[in-house]
Amino acid sequence: MRRRDFLKAVGAIAGSGTMAISKAEVQVHRIGVLALDAPGPAPLLLEETLKRRGWTLGQNLKIEYRMYNGDTDLAHRYARELIALRPDVLYAITNTSMAALQLEGSTIPTVFAMVSDPVGRHYVDSFPRPGRNVTGFTPFVPSLGGKWVSILKEVAPDIQQVGLIYNPEPGNNAAAFRKSIDEAANVAGIVSVEAPSGDSSSIERLIVSLKEKPNSGLIFLPDAFTWIQRGHLTTLIGQCGLPAIYPLRDFVEAGGLISYGIDMKTIYVGAATYIDQILRGANPAELPVQVPTEFELIVNQQAAKHLGLRLPPTLLARADDVIE
Repeated sequence: MRRRDFLKAVGAIAGSGTMAISKAEVQVHRIGVLALDAPGPAPLLLEETLKRRGWTLGQNLKIEYRMYNGDTDLAHRYARELIALRPDVLYAITNTSMAALQLEGSTIPTVFAMVSDPVGRHYVDSFPRPGRNVTGFTPFVPSLGGKWVSILKEVAPDIQQVGLIYNPEPGNNAAAFRKSIDEAANVAGIVSVEAPSGDSSSIERLIVSLKEKPNSGLIFLPDAFTWIQRGHLTTLIGQCGLPAIYPLRDFVEAGGLISYGIDMKTIYVGAATYIDQILRGANPAELPVQVPTEFELIVNQQAAKHLGLRLPPTLLARADDVIE
C-alpha cells in the first residue's frame, strides 16, 4: 500500500471511531407523558416547543406517551408503567393524570398542566415555592366558580337551581370551586346547587333530572372525563333545554352555549418550557407554579337561539368570540 493511501485509511478509521464516540456521548433524555387523548394539543405543543429549544426526537430526546381516554383505572395503570421507566421528567396533563402519579408516590421531577388547586391537593407546598418534585401551570383559580355563576345568571336570569357537572370519582377538583360557587349562588338568589355522586354515570342522571325542574342551569367544572365526552354531553344538554356554562371553548365549539376560561395552548407551551428547564438541570421545587392572567369569553349564538335565549348586548360586546 502506498504511504498516501495508508494515511487515508488510518484517517478514515480514526474518523469513524470519533463519530462512534461522539454518537455514544450524546445523552438521550426521556419524558414520560400521562395524557387524556392523542394526538391532542398538549403532546403536539410539547414536541413543537422542545424542538424549538434544541431537542430532537430520536437523537437527544425520547418521549413515552400513555393515553387513558377518560378511563380512571387505566390512568392509574399507566402511571405505574411510566414511573417504572424512570424518565428524567414526568408530564401530567389534567387532574386525573396528576392524581394517578401522586398516588404512586413518585419522586421523579414532574410538570403538570390543566391541574386545579395543586396546593389543596398537596402536590406542591405553595405557588411561589413548590418545595417538592412537582411544579406546573394551573389553568383555573377557585374564584372562577363565582364568575361562572354570575355569567350563567346574566345569560338566564330566571335560574334558581344549578347542577355542577364533573366526574365525581377520586381525583376530581370540585372542592376547589365549591366555596365561591355557593357564595355567588346565595347572592344571585339560586336556592339549590346539586352535584353528581358515585361514578361518572351519575353525570347524565343529574342532567336529565334537572330537565324536569323549571329554571335550572348547569355549570361544568374543569374535568378530563367531561372534556372528552363534550360532544355527547352538549347534545344531551341541548335536548334537555338547559343553559350551561363551560370552562373551555372546546365545549362551545361542540355546541355548548357559553364558556369562560383560559386558552389551553398558553398552558401547554408554558409547561413544555418548564420541562425544557428541568431537562437542563432546573429544580422543580424552585420553579413557581404559574396561574392564568387572561381569560376568554366565548358565546354560541346558535345554541342560545335553540334554547330561546336572547343574550344581553353587554355580554356579546364583552365576548372574545361569538360563534354564529
